[in-house]
Order: sequence, then C-alpha cells, then structure tokens
Amino acid sequence: MRLPSMSQPFLLAPISECPPGPPGPQVRLAVLGARGVGKSAMIVRFLTKRFIGDYEPNTGNLYSRLVHLDGDRVAVQIQDTPGCIQVQEDCVQVLDSLSRCVKWAEGFLLVYSITDYSSYQSVQPLYQHIRKVHPDARTPIIIVGNKADLLHARQVQAKEGLQLADELGSLFLEISTSEDSQGVCDVFQYLCKEVSKLQHAGSTDRRRSSIIPRPKSPNMQDLKRRFKQALSSKVK
Repeated sequence: MRLPSMSQPFLLAPISECPPGPPGPQVRLAVLGARGVGKSAMIVRFLTKRFIGDYEPNTGNLYSRLVHLDGDRVAVQIQDTPGCIQVQEDCVQVLDSLSRCVKWAEGFLLVYSITDYSSYQSVQPLYQHIRKVHPDARTPIIIVGNKADLLHARQVQAKEGLQLADELGSLFLEISTSEDSQGVCDVFQYLCKEVSKLQHAGSTDRRRSSIIPRPKSPNMQDLKRRFKQALSSKVK
C-alpha cells in the first residue's frame, strides 16, 4: 500500500512553533486524507455550520477559531491538508512532506469517502505515519467515512471501515457533511475533548513530578557526630 510522490511539490500553510492565540486552552488538530474526500467541507461545516460543496484544491489552510467546549471557550486550530494522497507508488516523499503538520498536531481526523475505495486504502499508511511521529498510543485519531448520503455510489462498506478501525485501535464514524451538520460537529468536538483530556493528563503528570520531595541535604554536624561515634567504638 503506497502513496505516490507528486509531480509538483505542495506547501502547507505556515505553522508557527508556538501558534499565537488568546490565553486559555488551545487544541491543535489536523485533517488528512485523499483528494476529494471532503476535508475542507468538513472543517468549514464545523466552524460555520455552512456546507460548501466545491473547493479549489488547497495548499493546506490553517483555520483558527474560538469554540465552546463543555462550557469553556477553547482556541481550536485546524490544519487542512492538500488532497494529494493516492495509493499507487512510493508514498515516502508525500508522507515526509506532511511530517511537519503531523508533528504539530495533537489530534487527527483521517477522512475517506465511502464512494472512493482508493481513499479508504490511504487511511492505513497515514495512520502508521502518525504513529511513527507520535508513538504515544494515547494520541487521538478518528477514522471518518464521509459522504454517507451517497449510498447509491458506495464502494466502501461500513463494516470495512469498522474493521480497519478495530485493527488500528481507533474510533470509526460514518458521516454526511452535506446533510448532517450535527454529526460533523460531534466528530470535531469529540476529538477536541480527547485532546483536552490528554493535555490535562500531561499537566497532571508534570505537577506530580514537580512535587516529588527532593532528598534532604545531609547535615554536616550530624555526619561528623556519627563519624566520631564510629571512630570511638573502633578504638574501644
């Protein structure tokens, strides 16, 4: 299962090492998948509730918005990625060019279209690449079968998506971006919550490690006293 190198290189939108944003919780997500699976439409649907069916091929847009999550305002940054994933030859160059985005993000949506079997085949190598960059199995990854309203053109059965997700240890959902705004919102909100949990767990671990009591420095007077006692006992 391989992805091709592209005839023309693509560039992701610039991502700063510490992306600027308002104070408070911040969540960084990336949406990956083959061309035409609906990645951009999903993101715009989540952020604006509007559905736009046609998009010009993008070079990797970065969306930043404040969203409400369980009563809190969270700064969510979502990296869209170019739809240049196809399963043919030599996937290494394409995946390497995505590595910066993958390294930056904290949670991932891997999207395929139920009407395009080759886009489904793209999911596993992308998943494996993410796990290579993020070996921590807790990093949340959700596999999404999009365009669930186009049942007449289905090429990927729901059981195939579920089986792949089970094999990879991931969550799987089928949605229709065009017809189910709430379903799209649920996917992103769930991913945001999983990232937030991981962030909280990491900060808790850091706090715990910071409060581990340091061993007390030895009292020199006490050491001298014990040393004299040991010497006197030997002399006797």
